[in-house]
Amino acid sequence: MTKALLLLNMPENLRNKFHSKLARAFPTVNFALVDNVADVDRHLADAEILMTHGPYLSTRADHVLGHMPNLRWVQGTGTGMDNIIDRPSLPAHVQVTNMRGAHGPQMSEAAIASMLALSRNIPRSIRNQDKHAWQRWLPGIIHGKTVGILGIGVIAEALAPRCKALGMTVVGFSSSPREVTGFDRMHAMSELGEIIAQLDFLVLLTPYSKATHHIVNREVLMGMKQGSCLVNLARGGVVDEAALINALDDGPVSGAALDVFATEPLPGDHRFWSMENVIITCHMGGLTDDYDLQALPIIETNLRHYLDGKPDRMINIVRGGT
Repeated sequence: MTKALLLLNMPENLRNKFHSKLARAFPTVNFALVDNVADVDRHLADAEILMTHGPYLSTRADHVLGHMPNLRWVQGTGTGMDNIIDRPSLPAHVQVTNMRGAHGPQMSEAAIASMLALSRNIPRSIRNQDKHAWQRWLPGIIHGKTVGILGIGVIAEALAPRCKALGMTVVGFSSSPREVTGFDRMHAMSELGEIIAQLDFLVLLTPYSKATHHIVNREVLMGMKQGSCLVNLARGGVVDEAALINALDDGPVSGAALDVFATEPLPGDHRFWSMENVIITCHMGGLTDDYDLQALPIIETNLRHYLDGKPDRMINIVRGGT
């Protein structure tokens, strides 16, 4: 019997949906469900399929990938494949697929919710509600503001028209600039430093790699427009977090909404937790209460092709096997 390891560090009801629906659809496959990478060792030796997300592997990625002698296919449950595709322990013969195209709606809503919350200072209202404190101030609006989106893929293509519908000017930054519906103009990523002072919001969606490590560095952050805000839905490593703290304390950045961090879970003593101009969400921008309905059609299609011995027919292939 084919064995698949499902390492899914997501809310219990959602991971159980993944497991039960896949088990019903593929009775000839043994699906082992694990929610913590620390508990996977007993499943590594005989699993030939791994379904997971790079951040779920945490610091044990090389250990896991290097101790799966029968591994033939990795199905990512997210779009970004960092901490999987870039690990030296991933054998060359292993095929890798992802969830490209499944996150546009929820990531767009997460970005817009973040901009609205920062603009209207919703966290202050919630803190005041906890204290039964009646205070009023002048909220900002995002209508008429300029948003820069760093990383132009399927998610950015979904987000841009939504921002336009809210009256925003939309500027894109891409490794391969091209005309995309919903964007007023497009720039190369290398131009970020030159354009950054024109932006009211900077939304990060770029994949994490050596090329994008700390692409939002001190120079970029200190060059941002006075009163501007940062939204990170990409990966923590894209931002120099120490430089961001300085920019939030003393620089031009008035607020940040952060869904991803260099270390996850975010350590309890991290400065971000106590900063009133920072909104923290726990790497959940790509998740929804019905994410199984978005993700499982992709997984099931690929699993059928795998079991039929036709891996070349899989969709969302990031790297073909050998």
